[in-house]
Amino acid sequence: MDSGWLYLATFLYLVSAALIIAEVFVPSGGIITVFSLICLGSGITIFFKHSVAAGVGGVIIALIMIPTVLIIAYKTFPKTRFGKAVTLEPPQRPKGDAIPDTDELKELVGETGTVLSPLRPVGMVEFSGKRIECVAETGYIEIDTKVQVIDVEGTQLTVREIQ
Repeated sequence: MDSGWLYLATFLYLVSAALIIAEVFVPSGGIITVFSLICLGSGITIFFKHSVAAGVGGVIIALIMIPTVLIIAYKTFPKTRFGKAVTLEPPQRPKGDAIPDTDELKELVGETGTVLSPLRPVGMVEFSGKRIECVAETGYIEIDTKVQVIDVEGTQLTVREIQ
């Protein structure tokens, strides 16, 4: 078998790689993957017809090529215009009125604040300009009452009315 067949097999491998990339970017329901596998199988067949060593080498190259091409395509996809249009952005946490992290909340133990909405038993309390949802230790607490943080469990602050 002459070297022209080896060039054809190499070309089929390249076409297979291009089709794998196309499958990532073009939703085809797997049709492009089928053609990619046909090209890959044809290339492997040609390599094996040349020699067993070339066939085994072709299989090894295919086993390395397919995951590599897929990884590159999936890492590139979100950076394309189409990829940006169809993929979701991670949620952005707003600054300011958002619930602080647990570590920040634990620092509030012992702090005093002013009730902004009645605690029945849950309501809003202001601590140094920050509005945080709190739970009253017992009962009902009126607006403009001074309260003190007595416990933090997760993101829940428990407050007690200051007498």
